[in-house]
Amino acid sequence: MQKLKSDTEIINQIFEHIDSGTTDLGEVVWKEPVENYTSKKRFDEEINLLRHLPVAFAPSTALSDKGSYIARPVAGVPIIVVRDKNKKLRAFRNACRHRGKTLVEGEGKTSVFRCRYHGWTYGIDGSLQHIPHEAGFPDLDKGCNGLTPIHEVIEQGGLVYVSIEKPLDQGALRNMPQLIKDDQQIFDYNVSSQAFNWKLNIEATMEGYHIKPTHKETFYPYGYDNLNVVETFGRNSRITFPFRRIEDLRNTAEEKRDIAGKVTYVYSVFPNCNVAYLSNHISVQISEPISPTETQYFWYRLGKVSGKETEKEIERMKKDARFVSEIGLNEDNEVVAGIQEGLKSGANTHFTYGLYEKAIAHFLKNLTDLINRDH
Repeated sequence: MQKLKSDTEIINQIFEHIDSGTTDLGEVVWKEPVENYTSKKRFDEEINLLRHLPVAFAPSTALSDKGSYIARPVAGVPIIVVRDKNKKLRAFRNACRHRGKTLVEGEGKTSVFRCRYHGWTYGIDGSLQHIPHEAGFPDLDKGCNGLTPIHEVIEQGGLVYVSIEKPLDQGALRNMPQLIKDDQQIFDYNVSSQAFNWKLNIEATMEGYHIKPTHKETFYPYGYDNLNVVETFGRNSRITFPFRRIEDLRNTAEEKRDIAGKVTYVYSVFPNCNVAYLSNHISVQISEPISPTETQYFWYRLGKVSGKETEKEIERMKKDARFVSEIGLNEDNEVVAGIQEGLKSGANTHFTYGLYEKAIAHFLKNLTDLINRDH
């Protein structure tokens, strides 16, 4: 299992690449059939896989209080994740045991889940607590009619992971480092939808080969063209995007170098999440596949607030987030939408991922291997 490089090792490798005009390279050229971005059969296989893996659901801090919950679909299955009275996370299928209506939507804080249809009420531990006019159900055992749990919910490295069914594999959890520390607070959250396959946007975050052509006037003036350090660990990867200001560290003693603000670290958390350490905040993006050509995105943006100049700190983080999301990521979305549209032309039978796209090849190989294993 590859161990992630230290900040010092990353800085030294970046300087080697700058001086020699190189970048990290993969070992194989990967060819991916284009039907894997349009096929309903392949999409169903991927959804089935996501139901049988631990997948990132939210930052732990989004569910920090007793009674806090998030309700949303995971691999097409509506679920609720809630922090119970003992601060333990629980996860249930989001459906009343009477007539199947979903109980809640979005996020909030509660002491019970009450169905709006007939009023059946459940504790945040999932137990069925109240049935209006209970005499109408003479043989019903409340103890056997609590909310239906999913297979497992786990907290690791500052993220919450859920497994809808028994996992085929450890997935992202193998050797996962601490990604989000306890002092990080959410300052922004939003949900969006895009008309393209869920993998295409993830792939755009995994390489710097596109930085100059796609982001010529936005990201490129601050960074480099096709210069990355790419590491894989388990089924995950970390891609380092250096800023030009890393040159400020050239003449600084190694033990005094601080990498913060000098690079963007993007952790690709297999299969459908990435965590990006940006200049002034951390971004967590979770992709929920809706169809072969539609994806829903859940975005969390976090930062450390000292409490001394809270408003100024939050505004600085929001400014950083606006630049990244409203300018840079919109450019990625435009390109990715163009890929999805281009698939209709029938020009290609496969996409070719070269040696500069090492992390994408790693991602696609792991996805394919697990789907084939399930067969």
